[in-house]
Amino acid sequence: MLTINYKLLAFKDGDTLLDLGCGEGRHIIHACLEHNLTAVGVDLSARDLNIALERFTPFANYNPRSVFSLQQADATKLPFADCSFDKIICSEVLEHIENYQAVLGEIKRVLKPNGTLAISVPRAWPEKICWRLSAAYHQVEGGHIRIFNAKDLRAKVEAMGFVHTHRYWAHALHSPFWWLKCLWWGSQDSSRIIKLYHRLLVWDLMQKPWITQTVERILNPIVGKSVVMHFIKADKSQ
Repeated sequence: MLTINYKLLAFKDGDTLLDLGCGEGRHIIHACLEHNLTAVGVDLSARDLNIALERFTPFANYNPRSVFSLQQADATKLPFADCSFDKIICSEVLEHIENYQAVLGEIKRVLKPNGTLAISVPRAWPEKICWRLSAAYHQVEGGHIRIFNAKDLRAKVEAMGFVHTHRYWAHALHSPFWWLKCLWWGSQDSSRIIKLYHRLLVWDLMQKPWITQTVERILNPIVGKSVVMHFIKADKSQ
C-alpha cells in the first residue's frame, strides 16, 4: 500500500533514494523492484528493518540494476554526507518524532540541490476524530504525538528553501477503518465489523478491483487519511 505517487517523483536510472523512516519497507521495496535505483531505507526500529529485509529477500534478484540497503539510524542525526540523495521519501514519520524540525533539517542537508522530497502525514481532521474516539490510539508507545496542519507544515518546509510542487490525499478507505478501531479500541480484536472491514481492505490491496479503486480516488480529496506534499530543494548556486 503506497502512499507516495511515484509518477510524481519521476525516478531516473541511477537515482539515489532515501526512504527515511522506512518501517517494514513498503515504499523502498516497491521502488527498487520497479526502478533502477541506489536506495537506502533508514529506521530506528531494528524489528521493522528485519521485517523489511525478510520481505525484500525473495525479490533480491528481480531487478539487478537496483541496489537495496537498510540502515538503523536516528532521523535527527543521519549518517550520510551532505547532498547524498536525489530523492527522499518521508512517509508517516514526522507525527511520531518530538523534534521533527531536526528531521527536516537533516533532510535538507542530505538532499541534493534540485532534489525531490515527498512527505506524508496524517490529515488533520480524520486524525482528530481518532484522537477523540480513543486516547490509547495516540498514547501507545511509538504513537502519534501531534496532529499536523498541512498548511503550516508546508510553510515550514518552504521556509527552509524548498519549493512546493504537488499536494494530494491518500487512503480514504482507511479513515473509517481507523475510526472503527478507535471506537472499539479495547475490543477491536473481537469486533466482527472491524474484521469484515479489514478483509475489504486486504481484498482491495491484493486484487485492486476497479470499484474500490474508483471509490477511493473519488473520496481521497474529501476523506483521505493521509496528506502528501512534494517539494524541490532550491539550488542556491543558480
